Formats: sequence, C-alpha cells, structure tokens
Amino acid sequence: MGPGTDVLPQCSSLENGYSKECVPVNSMEDDDDEAEDSDNINQSKAAKPPRNYQPMRHCISQAMLAGTSDSKSTNEGTKSPQNERSQYSPIFRSGSCSEMGPKPYMEDEYVCVDNLREHLDAQPDYALHGAFYGVFDGHGGVDAASFTKRNILEFILEDSSFPKAVKKAVKNAFSKVDHALADTRSLDNSSGTTALTALILGRNMLIANAGDSRAVLGKRGRAIELSTDHKPSCSSEKQRIEKLGGVIYDGYLNGQLSVARALGDWHMKGPKGSDGPLSAEPELEEVTLSEEDEFLIIGCDGLWDVMSSQYAVTIVRKELMLHNDPEKCSRELVKEASKRNSCDNLTVVVVCFSGDPPPKIEVPKIHRRRSISAEGLDVLKGVLGDV
Repeated sequence: MGPGTDVLPQCSSLENGYSKECVPVNSMEDDDDEAEDSDNINQSKAAKPPRNYQPMRHCISQAMLAGTSDSKSTNEGTKSPQNERSQYSPIFRSGSCSEMGPKPYMEDEYVCVDNLREHLDAQPDYALHGAFYGVFDGHGGVDAASFTKRNILEFILEDSSFPKAVKKAVKNAFSKVDHALADTRSLDNSSGTTALTALILGRNMLIANAGDSRAVLGKRGRAIELSTDHKPSCSSEKQRIEKLGGVIYDGYLNGQLSVARALGDWHMKGPKGSDGPLSAEPELEEVTLSEEDEFLIIGCDGLWDVMSSQYAVTIVRKELMLHNDPEKCSRELVKEASKRNSCDNLTVVVVCFSGDPPPKIEVPKIHRRRSISAEGLDVLKGVLGDV
C-alpha cells in the first residue's frame, strides 16, 4: 500500500449522492448536549504513554515569552481575557511523512485538508473556516485504511447532523465507514484499521479516535494528550471487553488483535447493531484553540511505541524555531523513531496554527537572598581571623 497523499481524493458515496446545506458553525455540541461556554477548554483525558513519563496535562507556565515586559499598564492589566480570546483566529498549515519502516508492506494512510471550504459544495461567500486531518493504521490488508481515508470526511459532511451537531455527525461517519467495510463486496471484510481524525471549525477542534493512534497538542512547549490509546490492556477497555464476553491473551483482544477499537475486522464482530468486544465507536475530545496552542501532532502507534508525547513536542517546537516547516518536522519525527528501532509503519502529521514560528521562552532567573546565622557569622570571623 502506498503512503497517503496530502490531497483528499474525490470519492463517490456509497449512497446515491448527497446534498447538504452549509451554514456557519458556532458550536460542535450535539443538539441533546447541555450548552456550555464556548471559551471553556475541555479537560484532556489521561493517556498512558509507552514510557515511564507522566505527560503534562493542564499546566500554566510562569515562563515569559521573549520580548515581553514584566510590567503592564493598568489598562493592559484590566483587559478582558474573553475579548482577547474572541479576537484569535488560527490559520492551518500542515506537513506529513509516511514511511514503510522495517515491515515488508505499507498499511498506514493519512489525509491533510488545510482548507475545508475547498471540499464543500458551498457558495463562494460560505463563511466556514476549517480544516481536517486524519491518520489510519491498517491491519489485515490495505482495504480498510484506504477506504476510510477516501470516504470518512465525505461521510461527515453529508451527514444530516452537520454542521449543527458536529459530534453526532462524526460518530455517524465512523459507524457508516464501519458498516460499509462489511457491505462492500469489493473490500476484504476481514481487513481493519484504527482511525484518528481532527476536525477544526474556527477555533473549535474535535478529536475522534478509535484505536491506538494518538493526538498531542503542543502548548507553549508542553505536551497535552488529546486521545487515549485504546489498547486491550487499558483498564477501561479491559473492563468493557470482559463485560461483553471478550478475553485478552498476552495483550491481544481474543488473542488476535492488539487494539480494542477499530473499523472493519468483521470476522471478529457480531451482527450489525450488536455490542461486541471490538468497538468502532470513537472517543471524542473537544478543544477551543487559543494563542498558546502552537501545533498538533497526530501519528500512528509506530511513532508512540518508541517516543513519549513530550519528547515529540520538544522536537517539533525546536525544529519549527529553526525553519518553521511542518513537513520537515514530520520527517524529523519519523527519522528519530527509526533511530529508536520502531518496528512498525511510521506515519506522522504536524499541523501548525500560526504562520510564525513558536516564540522563544525565557525562564526568569530566581534571585534568592542568602543569610547566615549569628553563630555561623562568629565561626566565620574566627576562621578568617586565624588566616
């Protein structure tokens, strides 16, 4: 299987075409979800990295950006943070790298769409500003990953819930892809794939993940994990699997699959609509982007098996400060993973939210006043008096 391309191919729907009404998007919430403040950033769910490293989750840095002043005028100090955030509008530029690695065949795919409007049947004055990215780690053949790459964005956009209820539209698209992999005769229904997508509309970013790929946000040099690795050994996944009658042998679901969620793999699933140990339902995480959010890394498990989230963010930030090219950053991550003897296909996408490189961070020096006790001073005087 050849590596993915940066341009989303024109795909035909499994149904008889589709029509959609495009209107500006203000929220990603489902109609039946409770209304939330759009300025709140959802807390990221804890994800366990492959190495003994505790990822930073929601930290506030005391470091200062280079060129900023320690003191601010009274007017600046009383400026509304809400007004500052409302004026922020991210731009989207991406780079990708996908290599076969030591495996004898390539089963990874990816998609990068920096301008979502170009893929919509909309009027020229359509106000939607967005982007879409995804990585798909196939297994049991090329069919599932390739089909998902070609169709999942179209299924999201054609869903009747889009754009008013984006979360519901994304879940429906994952389910539709999963069922299509069972129904389409030209596809091997025993083929399967993990799927991780990032749909960005304005400042709202929705991460959807089914499998062990990972999304990591670079926030002023800190790694914020936005997805959970769905391994069978994960405590929550293990509990769900065993509750539904599945078993885990040596870290493999039913002794066959190293992931707990995937699209396809219908030889391991029951009838449509039934709940089985292998789930195709994505786990969602929504984030409201701010100026501190510098870039997003999404990659298949070939990267994360040998590298922590924080180390990947450190590499990307350092590289962006050198050349400001997300494509070169992706290649550097793949190169580093190869040096660390990754034994899988390697696919990485880096998405920047600004046209400028990340600013330099200066950690202020801490000046401490040191003192000496009266007793110590007497001892010191005695020592110096003998010299």
